[in-house]
Amino acid sequence: MRIICDRNMPFAREAFGTLGETVIADGRHLRPADVRDATILAVRSTTKVTPQLLEGSAVRFVGTATIGTDHMDIAYLDRHGIRWCFAPGCNANSVSEYLVSALLCLAARHGLELRGKTIGVVGVGNVGRRVVEKAEALGMTVLMNDPPRARAEDPGGRIFASLDRVARESDVLTLHVPLTREGPDRTVHMIDRDLLGLVKTGCVLVNAARGPVVDTDALLEAMAEGRVAHAVLDTWEGEPSYRQDMLRRADIGTPHIAGHSFEGKVMGTVMVYEEACRFLGKRPAWSHVPLMPPPPVPRVDCEPAASESGTLWNAVARVYDVRQDDRRLRDLAPGEIPEKHFDRLRGHYPMRREFPCTTVRLMSAAPDLARTLGGLGFQVPP
Repeated sequence: MRIICDRNMPFAREAFGTLGETVIADGRHLRPADVRDATILAVRSTTKVTPQLLEGSAVRFVGTATIGTDHMDIAYLDRHGIRWCFAPGCNANSVSEYLVSALLCLAARHGLELRGKTIGVVGVGNVGRRVVEKAEALGMTVLMNDPPRARAEDPGGRIFASLDRVARESDVLTLHVPLTREGPDRTVHMIDRDLLGLVKTGCVLVNAARGPVVDTDALLEAMAEGRVAHAVLDTWEGEPSYRQDMLRRADIGTPHIAGHSFEGKVMGTVMVYEEACRFLGKRPAWSHVPLMPPPPVPRVDCEPAASESGTLWNAVARVYDVRQDDRRLRDLAPGEIPEKHFDRLRGHYPMRREFPCTTVRLMSAAPDLARTLGGLGFQVPP
């Protein structure tokens, strides 16, 4: 049995090699000839799983090691009896840590204090739930918007707020929705001129969902008019192409790597591998646990800064400094094609470990700070 795996799936050869002949490939440039004799296809979001790719192939199972499926033609897979799976929640913690790093970076850069500010979380699924937890740990007031969950769980409107209300009242508006092009919960250009006309003046907008959720022209207009003061963008309309004018205006711009912690990518591999085993009727014979490398930053000694946000940033930046990803995206060499630059950064992303891999030792007694760091996921000894 032949198995094709994306090269950006950690431990793919070790995992899927227990099931058959495993070939590691560049997911964005897979061609029909590459998958013709494969039974299993394991990909990430750069592979467009279309009839053109699969027609006439032996593929009977497709798994994507990502939380989104908008790159897959699900209707085609279902019509042709091709089993498929995705990896919901695999990188949820990674994305929430990205948001923490970005917000603390903005706080340090612009003299902001996060405690007491209101954050509107749009999309409260696997990722959004983690974002809510970390925002609350930072002492922020949380407003949640999630129409499907509201209909199912909150018909009285006591838990979830309307998108208009979230826009009007939030100091930070952060997006964690799937890309849906049709239906009552369509998210394409959810953040458009009308919605941006409602936002609280001077707010922060974060898009770590999908690029087309935000109308880029409308966001640039809102920033020019001062309605949106700061933008953090990890996803871009048309990526791997990205608007240079938007990048210049964004406070933080990164190449769709919010979910690229090592743990997040490994769990994507694990979830697709285990589902492939179920498809084949085999018991999983591989575990990632013995292969996990030691964290590059096992311990941080945290000195107090002038503000709570500053102290937290000192700790967080030692483990994940979002400015490095921003710097790499902006560092486009003369003559380099932006799309190839974007893909290269994603394909050769440095190892980023998650907060629970690091112990933070406070240099002076600070119970409140210890609780906050623990709420963000760090190990904080008493």
